[in-house]
Amino acid sequence: MYKSILVPIDLAEIDLAKSAIAQAAMFSRTFDAKVRLLNVMAMTPVMLAEYVPADFDTQQRETSEQALAAVARDCGIDGAHLSSIVRQGGIYHEILEEAADIKADLIVMTSHRPAMRTYFLGSNAGHVVRYAKCSVLVVRQGAAT
Repeated sequence: MYKSILVPIDLAEIDLAKSAIAQAAMFSRTFDAKVRLLNVMAMTPVMLAEYVPADFDTQQRETSEQALAAVARDCGIDGAHLSSIVRQGGIYHEILEEAADIKADLIVMTSHRPAMRTYFLGSNAGHVVRYAKCSVLVVRQGAAT
């Protein structure tokens, strides 16, 4: 059913991503699907550019790639079925671009419990659900049981 699964990960909240990774691992085993872990780095604001080292973005990318590689090692997905990538830009835009690039047929991502501010401003998960050209599984965190 699924052959290409994208799992966006916020490296600042790896515990939150564990449930999405577990779902992707299950789908990978069940459907012999490939899984791509994705981290999106924010762009350095122009007003801060003069206050950070010239190679700041390069350092951030290397740190993100190392952290994502550690997540990949510990995720329980067979290495032949797993890849990872770090992109830079707007979160939901980069998620949608990566999904298109790898021809994902499923995006598995986590989301915090909705708050009033997300009803007015929207969330990254909300944008992905609205605009993705493939199925999206949102694994909810912090929901009341």
